[in-house]
Amino acid sequence: MIENPVTGERAVVRVGTEESGGELLVADLYVRPGGAVVGEHVHPNIEESFTVMRGRVGFRIDGRESIAKLGERLYVLPGVAHDWWNAGEEEAHVIVEIQPGKRFEEMICNLFGLARDGRTNARGIPNLLQLALIAREFEDVIVFTRPPLILQRLLFGVLAPVARALGYRGSYPEYLSRLPSAEGVEPGRDPLKKPNPEHPSPS
Repeated sequence: MIENPVTGERAVVRVGTEESGGELLVADLYVRPGGAVVGEHVHPNIEESFTVMRGRVGFRIDGRESIAKLGERLYVLPGVAHDWWNAGEEEAHVIVEIQPGKRFEEMICNLFGLARDGRTNARGIPNLLQLALIAREFEDVIVFTRPPLILQRLLFGVLAPVARALGYRGSYPEYLSRLPSAEGVEPGRDPLKKPNPEHPSPS
């Protein structure tokens, strides 16, 4: 289990990257009311899917905004801008599948670790110096849609040497040592089988 106390996300791994050889990450993600991911973004090389098991979850995918239906599986292909948030008054439960998963897992562990250590703002975003190195380290994993990409590259290119000189890193070994394992996977469970919304996984 890995948690972000700032964004209100708690992930319980079903299939870890060690089990899948880095190709797949499947997790039950629980998001408190008012919780959200850190902002609209694109995954250049990752396919992602979401199945809402409980609660009201808002999605914006390629500019189209909606509330997901229970049990409906939403796909986000590489390069498609998306964002999502808990739009209801109860904890939401979403099954998230990431392919490939290893680099995404490393990025999440760093962002969640920084949040747990009080090194982000109220939206879970690190300061600009830290963000410059995170963005460059994981540019194959995630690109935020704001500010415009050309401005991000110019700004982060200037800030990155300063950040390194001040001791910041793009990835922290102490956070990667907390990578979620696959030990809690239920034997025989098919992680890609469409879940039944009437029987959600226990939170």
